[in-house]
Amino acid sequence: MNKNREPKGSNRGGRLANGVNPESDIQLAPESSRDWPAITYEERYLDESEIDDFVPRGKRHSAREPYYAAVVPEIANVTTVDVPSAVLADAAEAAAEIARFDAELSGEFANFAAILLRSESASSSEIENLTAGAKSVALAGIGDDRVGKNASLIVANTAAMDRALELADHIDEDSIIAMHAALLSVSHPEWTGRWRKDQVRIGGYSVYDASFVPPHQDRVPAAMVDLVRFVQRTDIATFVHAAIAHAQFETIHPFPDGNGRAGRALIHAMYRHAGLTRNVTVPVSAGILADPDQYFQTLTDYRNGNPAPIVSLMSVAAFRAVENGRQLAGELQSVRSKWKERLKARAGSTAEGMSDFVMRQPAVDSALVQSQFGVSQQAAGVAIGRLVDAGILAPASASRRNRRWVATDVIDALDAFAKRAGRRQKP
Repeated sequence: MNKNREPKGSNRGGRLANGVNPESDIQLAPESSRDWPAITYEERYLDESEIDDFVPRGKRHSAREPYYAAVVPEIANVTTVDVPSAVLADAAEAAAEIARFDAELSGEFANFAAILLRSESASSSEIENLTAGAKSVALAGIGDDRVGKNASLIVANTAAMDRALELADHIDEDSIIAMHAALLSVSHPEWTGRWRKDQVRIGGYSVYDASFVPPHQDRVPAAMVDLVRFVQRTDIATFVHAAIAHAQFETIHPFPDGNGRAGRALIHAMYRHAGLTRNVTVPVSAGILADPDQYFQTLTDYRNGNPAPIVSLMSVAAFRAVENGRQLAGELQSVRSKWKERLKARAGSTAEGMSDFVMRQPAVDSALVQSQFGVSQQAAGVAIGRLVDAGILAPASASRRNRRWVATDVIDALDAFAKRAGRRQKP
């Protein structure tokens, strides 16, 4: 046992087997992967419609030249996942830490499952530069369209994560398409229900100066069949399996948009399918968010035939996420205790039920309370008033029209979680 690793029962988790602290940069053992297939490239040409739609006017003079799109190797039947032993040890410890965290919160399932799912969705969205405060996201979740597009997109990502977990029992092409549909069915329904029909790029102004050009759309269906066959294997350790499947998904980039968010939802579906998590969604994206540039570099390394960096980064991200998630859970437990002292509600009353409900749904209006608890408008108003008097709810705005209320203690805890997970400044 490496002396840098903390005991398995530690609440803080441990350093990783190769001495990497979750707060440090990624470091890998000197050995590297040897047998993982790298992508190759092929010449492709844009057709007339693609020139009009995807090439800036000033660059169209070069659009008759070939560009180079990735050809993704098949991985379904790769014999072994050959990564350094230290990286495998880190992955095993990270998986154990995720399982411990999941078990710790099993008794708090109803509240913390929803809170952690929302936190993971917000962090995954922020990796794609979609940011919004917890209050805006909570209000968007009950239909407030005044809080901005980003908040609505984060709510949609929460729906995609939720759909991924619902479909975890059988992960195939249809379920992946359904995850993506949950993400974009409101904002871009025209992009849902199928694989992409156009060439996409990552970075740059066109396929000619992009940082990466994923496979041509003609290759996507076969590539996704192969990926699903890989996902359905049972002979690979779950944590490593999910990291590599995610990297392959991001390399294929099977949709016009939303690939990063859908691909991170796939990670959680695989965790749930294998039983690594049973109760909550561990906010792994919050761990990645500390250094997205490093995350994107590990995807490049994967495409060059080395899966070790993405596995190592996911291990570090898991430790960061669990530490942050434990702190969030502790803060919310303190909030709940404080609320019980303040409210003094009768057991079984609507006010008591609401104090539990707003822990996981920290924005409400009268219609939601009526629907959730099957009470009249008057009874909903009385219950809301009880929580306002106890300092649990506060009006979301000064306007009395279409009145909404937020649980400010929960909002503050979520914003603190996001701040701890935020991008770290480069020295």
